[in-house]
This record gives sequence, structure tokens and C-alpha cells, in this order.
Amino acid sequence: MTLDLAQTIAPVEIAQKPAPIAGRSGTDVLGRIGNLETRIARSVSEIDAAQAVRYRVFAEEMHAKLSADAVRRKRDIDAWDMVCDHLLVLDTSIEGDAEEQIVGTYRLLRQDVAAVSGGFYSQSEFDVDALIARHPDKRFMELGRSCVLPAYRTKRTVELLWQGNWAYSLKHGIDVMFGCASFHGIVPEEHALALSFLHHNVQAKDEWSVSARPELFRTMDLMPSEGIDARRALSAMPPLIKGYLRLGATVGDGAVVDHGFNTTDVLIVLPIGKISGRYLNYYGADAGRFAS
Repeated sequence: MTLDLAQTIAPVEIAQKPAPIAGRSGTDVLGRIGNLETRIARSVSEIDAAQAVRYRVFAEEMHAKLSADAVRRKRDIDAWDMVCDHLLVLDTSIEGDAEEQIVGTYRLLRQDVAAVSGGFYSQSEFDVDALIARHPDKRFMELGRSCVLPAYRTKRTVELLWQGNWAYSLKHGIDVMFGCASFHGIVPEEHALALSFLHHNVQAKDEWSVSARPELFRTMDLMPSEGIDARRALSAMPPLIKGYLRLGATVGDGAVVDHGFNTTDVLIVLPIGKISGRYLNYYGADAGRFAS
């Protein structure tokens, strides 16, 4: 199934410039809509501010159970933060420094970095190794820790996050994006309609198949296909997962309950070559349609 992203998005201005911070990969502004812009974090202080935004969403809003140190510091932090690039959405109309303007963030981990830095985050839940091993000629990138402050959960913010991912992927020659996406809560049966729709309609097959680790596997086949109303199923999904589907993503087999983050996770698999043609035509296969 491929949903039509181009009918729901507004033009985005893209500009790729050298990173101003030595030692970190990235670009300057990747996209802009009105007062919102997206780019890679330029400094440790901006990463710290992104961790503070994550804490507000994951701990204070979604009641994730973080470490005592994280609670004391009011930051969502883990070992991957200092090896990943951090995609930011900033509201430039907010007075103050960039750290005060961050309203959304995404964490990006390229395969070449993961290979020398302890692997991918999602390997703890899904058999990502098997998927990657079937594609030795392709370069993978993990997307994770996506969050947006409540007041900014709009179409424009999601558009900018996708634009940033797209431009970054092209810059680094990425062939496949993947990562965990979450439903709120630790009872998969509460999301039976949406999970069953994903299982029956968009499960990754053949060379792209990937499964939850056996000891963590929770079935997504909770309703018969003939009993699923597609519109209701889509409306029951988190916006992030719907966004992946619009791009043409598929999902792995089985969900995983993350008690620490109070979520039910599925694995998203998105080969660049399978991204919706309408999306590519809209932004340009070289991410240059709105280049300045």
C-alpha cells in the first residue's frame, strides 16, 4: 500500500552548506517552512537541548521510566547520543538562542558509524542483523527518538522532519532507512485494529523481511483481515507511523513491548528505492527542487 504524501505537503526550501562544527557530520539548514527550519545539531549544547525536549515528551508526557540520573538532569540520554547526528526542528520566531528554539528532534545513525560504535539501537528488539546481512551492497540508516512538542504536532513540523531525513540521506548515500516506531502503552491488544492492519497490509516481505527477537515477539495478528476497516485503522495510528506509510514503508513481523518507555514498538523498513514516486517527483530525486 502506498499513501499519497505529496497531496498533503507544502513546498520546503532546502539549502545544504558545510557544517560549522568540526568532527560532526551534517549540513546547515536542510529545509524551511515559514518560521520553522530543520537542520543538524551544531554543538553539544544543542544536543543537550534536544535531550531536554525528549525528556519533556517521553518522561513527563508519556511516563517513560528513565534512570535516576536522567530524572535528576531532566534529560533523556543514552549511549548512542554522542555518536548519532541529531536532526532538529527550530521555531526561529522564539526569542533567544537556538537551544531555546528546538521544538522537535530525530536521531540519525548511519551504518558506518554504528559498525564502530556498538551497533544499532533497534537491534535490542528486532533482528536487524539478519536484514542488513542480506543487503551487503546497501547502506542503512536508523531513525530514532523522534519527538515533537505538543504545540508543534502539525503537518508542517512532520514535513520538515521528513525533508531533513531525505536531504541527509542523499548527502550520505543512504539506501535504506529503518527504525522503531511506537504506539503508546504496553498492551498491544489495545491497538488491535492498527496493528492488525499493519500485519495484513504492509508487512515487509522476502528480502526485506525482519522479525522481532523471539523472546520479545508479540503478535500483531489480532484481528482477521476481513474485519478491518482501513480508514479507522489509519486514523488510530500515531502520526509518525502514518507518515512512514505515506512514504511507502513496510513493517517487520511482530511487535515488542518496551516497558521502560511505556510503548509498543514496531520496526519500520523504508528502502530509498521504494519511496513513493509522487514524493520523489515533488521534492526532486536529488533533493534540489527547492534548493536556494
